[in-house]
Amino acid sequence: MKITLSHIIVLLFFTFTTLAQTSNEGMLYVSEGTEFSTVERFNNLETGAFFNDGDAFIYSHFHNDGHVDFYQNTGLTRFIGNTVQSISGSKVSYLYDVYFNNTSNSVPFEISGDLNISGEADLYNGILDNDNFGGAITFNTDAFHINTSDYSHIDGPVTKFGDKAFTFPIGDGGYYRFAGISAPANSGSIFEGKFYFENSDPMYSHDLKAGVIEEIDNQEYWTINKESAAEEDMLITLSWREETTPQSMIDAASQDALTIVRWNEETNMWVDEGGVIDIDNKTVTTAVNGYGVVTFGRLNTGEVLPCHIVVYNAVTPNGDGKNDYFLIDTSNNECASNLNVQIFNRWGIKVFESDNYGVDGDVFDGFSTGRLTVDGDKQLPTGTYYYILDYQYGNPSENNRHKQAGYLYLSGN
Repeated sequence: MKITLSHIIVLLFFTFTTLAQTSNEGMLYVSEGTEFSTVERFNNLETGAFFNDGDAFIYSHFHNDGHVDFYQNTGLTRFIGNTVQSISGSKVSYLYDVYFNNTSNSVPFEISGDLNISGEADLYNGILDNDNFGGAITFNTDAFHINTSDYSHIDGPVTKFGDKAFTFPIGDGGYYRFAGISAPANSGSIFEGKFYFENSDPMYSHDLKAGVIEEIDNQEYWTINKESAAEEDMLITLSWREETTPQSMIDAASQDALTIVRWNEETNMWVDEGGVIDIDNKTVTTAVNGYGVVTFGRLNTGEVLPCHIVVYNAVTPNGDGKNDYFLIDTSNNECASNLNVQIFNRWGIKVFESDNYGVDGDVFDGFSTGRLTVDGDKQLPTGTYYYILDYQYGNPSENNRHKQAGYLYLSGN
């Protein structure tokens, strides 16, 4: 065991070292401004408590059956190696900042333990594989990641706790394929994201699709699951890449026919969740009616807007009688009914919702009815918002629904 001291490391009950590993059976505290390093396997025993507020270098395997945590929000744990590193143990390892750098092979980190991260996760080099080893990786409320790429991401499920927006640093097959969620409403929210570089058919049959969905992405899909009980109104974002996404889906983006589709367990089919397409960032964003299996779908461009609804997406609530509210015009066709409208700000916070839009003056006029207030009142600032429109069309007995998402521009002038 190699220990470098620039301040004080407190050791109670002492630690003991064998030729093959460094084991801790007592109290090991790395104080702020102090460095600790172990060249061989680090084994924190059941009676061991390892607290890191300094800088800990782990050059080999890491196993925790005891207590691993930090006192201050300063501790950095570095996993650096030139051979495969196993991160294991029966107990959760609570880490503040963490750094991964191992170039021994493309997947050098085998995660069978449980890591809980509260600060910055620097995925500098090396894929973390918890998919094949059964480990768990959780990002706490304020946790975030940097340097994610094809060479450094998490291959397996990632859990996000708390009420902050988050981009899941996930991938599969050597490709980084992120998905994102906007900020949940509840501080106790728990979401899990995972990417699969494989065809979802026939497990989720592509022949079973509703409405105007013409084709389902047959090369990739994600799971985004809500693990907490509270209801959440939020946005999800999926990304596309030429290396993994079918060309037909990429072409659909430029034709405004790319959407997010979700496998609906209740109806046993794929449903259209709509989506705002961002060509520059290669993403699609929408609010979903449920969670689970999601991927891209290509819409029948001849039927993208059933009932020929016209959406006027400029709102200038200045009292001049022009665009004073968000207008959805169904006057030319009576086939549309039960218009549900949700409006989110650019951080994904819902600011308005109506289950029967336009009836009895229930319209969006630039004021929030959601959980966002500005300067003590409910008037919203000028800017770009997302709208989600969901309505029934055609024969009511067939329960056909169409969903779309788009941009809404709010200005006080």
